[in-house]
Amino acid sequence: MRFAVGYQLAERGEPSFVELVREFREHLAEVYFPWLDQASGRAALATRRGYTDWTAQERLEDDLLALRELGLGLDLLFNSNCYGGLAVSEHLQHQVISVVEHLQELVGLETVTTTSLAVARTVKRHFREVAVRASVNMRLGTVQAMAAVAGLFDGYYVQRDYNRSLDHLADLKSWADGAGKRLYLLANSGCLRFCPGQSFHDNLVAHEREVDETKNIPDWTPYVCWNLFKERANWPAVLQSTWIRPEDIGHYEPLFEVVKLATRMHARPRAVIRAYVERCFRGNLLDLFEPGYAPAFAPYVMHNARFPADWFEQTTRCDKQCHRCDYCAGVLEQVMVPMEA
Repeated sequence: MRFAVGYQLAERGEPSFVELVREFREHLAEVYFPWLDQASGRAALATRRGYTDWTAQERLEDDLLALRELGLGLDLLFNSNCYGGLAVSEHLQHQVISVVEHLQELVGLETVTTTSLAVARTVKRHFREVAVRASVNMRLGTVQAMAAVAGLFDGYYVQRDYNRSLDHLADLKSWADGAGKRLYLLANSGCLRFCPGQSFHDNLVAHEREVDETKNIPDWTPYVCWNLFKERANWPAVLQSTWIRPEDIGHYEPLFEVVKLATRMHARPRAVIRAYVERCFRGNLLDLFEPGYAPAFAPYVMHNARFPADWFEQTTRCDKQCHRCDYCAGVLEQVMVPMEA
């Protein structure tokens, strides 16, 4: 098992992300990245609130060339949840062709990961040498869903809500192997399992530039998770989510050759990569997730060393009927400790 990590464009004068990748090179398979100001599943690289960093493209391209020299695969993201009125336009098709052509000439691409059927179709038709991968944000978690779009995708990020359902993942793997497809897993998402706000949140991110420039509803946090965790009675939900502890990632080795780590926006990407590479972490487990929620639980931390020995077995073999079970509530009392402890 090796890892896919999300690219960060370093601030001018700061060490390049390439140096971090170099440190863990033998454990990494690929780096995923967006193209400058293209809408994606996270903030744009080059422009914020009208200010454009005109060195961004040159620095990104230099980093991509350096990553290629290290032998890393490159995965271009077109994973915005919404392309608005351009969603099925020739304009979007031309954008995709233009960017992929440029990167193919510059450095070469192995993969394009997307949420868009239009983008997938475009890449399939114009760049047959580039693999097309379904983004985790598409929430493809059944054989039926994957089979329905098998003509557009060579691989799929599995819907994260099934991360702890090993028998289900094994069924998906069996189908994928027979269909000539590849499956991928996102390990450190902090998102709630079956979050009812995911579509709303992903659309907000897709329109982040407009949202940032708009006078928005005051005194409201538009995210289900952050509102939920304001009440301590809801804290067990953080344990019932989709993340996988570094200590448990080895259990997924028979199912996934490449596992994605969410590091594009993470404040401590080195800590995340190191923890999963070493399969061990001593500290506040919330610090490894994206989103991490540490401020929501302060002054408490989720002490990773305090998890019970049966944690993995219990949470991957249970029936996921959390409203009828108090196991996670009991574990919460064990692992949530004051910061000074």
